[in-house]
Amino acid sequence: MKITFNINGESTTVDVDGQTPLLWVIRDILDLKGTKFGCGKAACGTCTIHVDGLAVRSCSYAVKFADGKNITTIEGLSSGDQLHPVQQAWMEEIVPQCGYCQPGFMMATAALLNHNPNPTDEDIDNSIVNVCRCATYYRMRKAIHKAAAIQAANS
Repeated sequence: MKITFNINGESTTVDVDGQTPLLWVIRDILDLKGTKFGCGKAACGTCTIHVDGLAVRSCSYAVKFADGKNITTIEGLSSGDQLHPVQQAWMEEIVPQCGYCQPGFMMATAALLNHNPNPTDEDIDNSIVNVCRCATYYRMRKAIHKAAAIQAANS
């Protein structure tokens, strides 16, 4: 099945079984390795990407549903050499420990800030439900608030 979508601003067509999880198309066919595999059941959020601006768990999102959509992975979050406010805040707050799950958290956070540019702690708790085995949640919360401030200052 031929499926065409934009990924990180570039049009691409893949010829795969439509039921293939988008995660595997991104990683194995398009060779974008920033999106990680975690649980394979859409529970942990490690594989979070954006589909038309919304946070989506790509491990359980069949590629056929990506047809005609705009997909953004962690590789497409920044703009050239300019880091996205979330990436900048993550670095400034030294959020990652092992770092494996962090691309998913950053993508979930960027989607949250697109819809709620000044989230409260409660908003963050209700929206960012990814799982981090290293438990860097305190630093992530600080980084989310910092990213909101950076984004507001850049607006």
